[in-house]
Amino acid sequence: MNLKKEKKAKPDKNLKKLKREELLELLLEQTKYSEELERQLAAAKKALEKKELTILESGSIAEASLRLNEIFEKAQAAADQYLLNVKNLSEGKTAFETEKEVDKL
Repeated sequence: MNLKKEKKAKPDKNLKKLKREELLELLLEQTKYSEELERQLAAAKKALEKKELTILESGSIAEASLRLNEIFEKAQAAADQYLLNVKNLSEGKTAFETEKEVDKL
């Protein structure tokens, strides 16, 4: 429904001079208009909440991405250390020598 209030031909009388039926009709029009405004306000609030949630979620996604990067970096460091240990063991190096090389990483 559109917010534009339709102007109907109203009598040139005061409200006091209007008939009961005419007053009820005006009241009904105003009630319908008020209900439409309330529906639109509720829809706008819902849309705003959805946008706010989207903004919050995007922040959460960015934080999760940073955490995943940290996890992958630690996993890569562990894999590098494992490969170095395998290499050093195959070359016959001691655990002490391997530990020194790991400390350099």
